[in-house]
Amino acid sequence: MMKKFLNAPEAFVDEMLQGILAAHPTELKSVANDLRCIVRADAPVAGKVGLATGGGSGHLPLFLGYVGKGMLDGCAVGGVFQSPSAEQMLEVTKAIDSGQGVLQIYGNYSGDIINFDMAAEMAEMEDIRVESYVAGEDVASAPPEEKSKRRGVAGIFYVYKCAGAKADEGADLDEVKRVAEKAGANVRTMGVALSPVIVPEVGKPSFTIGEGEMEIGMGIHGEPGIRRGELLTADEVVQEMMDKILPDLPYQRGDEVSVLMNGLGSTPKEELYVAYRKVAEILDEQGISVYRVYCGEFATSLEMTGFSISVLKLDEELKALLSKSAVTPFFEQVGS
Repeated sequence: MMKKFLNAPEAFVDEMLQGILAAHPTELKSVANDLRCIVRADAPVAGKVGLATGGGSGHLPLFLGYVGKGMLDGCAVGGVFQSPSAEQMLEVTKAIDSGQGVLQIYGNYSGDIINFDMAAEMAEMEDIRVESYVAGEDVASAPPEEKSKRRGVAGIFYVYKCAGAKADEGADLDEVKRVAEKAGANVRTMGVALSPVIVPEVGKPSFTIGEGEMEIGMGIHGEPGIRRGELLTADEVVQEMMDKILPDLPYQRGDEVSVLMNGLGSTPKEELYVAYRKVAEILDEQGISVYRVYCGEFATSLEMTGFSISVLKLDEELKALLSKSAVTPFFEQVGS
């Protein structure tokens, strides 16, 4: 039986957006008379490249939670686990363009790709230059030789953060896109799940995981992972995940990284830190130093129990961009 704090399931997304806009009126606004077209309250920002994203609901703070200073300028919001429309993406693009062009950053999912491509074509007919970066860093979803098939998951946070910082510096569209590509190329992610999700309009679990079972590599919509089996200890789970992540880039002795420990919706922070304890031990053993750790919920899947680990390999440029300030309704970092 579904137990959620709802009014009508079909109103879930729009009522959620009404609540967010009511809570953060000085930071966010909707445009084109459409609640699902969310932009910074001060958009368009003069002289700055606009950064747009979009995707299905059910993943807060992804995607719209990163609209704000130092990160994104706008987001098109879809239904739960559904792509927003091309028209919504176009309206967001138009609302954030200050004449410097717009970079679209979104995950490697077919509906998003089709609709963002269509929106970009329509925007260019209105003399708005649009470039795109498609994030796909989930090592469980395809082997290294088929990287173009990989899903975009929590590691897209690093693309938003670095590209957003570069845009805030006044860089042009080509430079902002270059940074987005660089950040995306240097991050790898893997997840693990212990429980399913319930989409409000469906009203029942979208898949099942047996008592005492886990699935390594499951996607944020419940896409199949690479192995289902008996629940292991936290250390054993982390070891298996890191054994897949680290050789993939590869990450090597002497590298400096940032780590994102991401809860998928129903995993306590305490458990994330238990898992990070093992991540830190593994990195130390391999001679890889950690510059900054993010621990919390960054890309969720409704009430799924589980977590993902993202590792970003840093150089001086990415390190500097990652360190800059950013303020959104769901994320705040003071520059260092």
